Amino acid sequence: MDINDLRSAVTLVSLLLFAGIAAWAWRPRNQAAFEDAARLPFSDEQGGQS
Repeated sequence: MDINDLRSAVTLVSLLLFAGIAAWAWRPRNQAAFEDAARLPFSDEQGGQS
């Protein structure tokens, strides 16, 4: 096994990891949780500066 085989394996693992994360993020089941997380910065309207 030379360095090119290792590079190929790391590239393949990285691609599979990216595809898995992208598939997880686009699942309809996770949509509500992501929408709630997107609203977090706007949830504390009381503590603003005057």
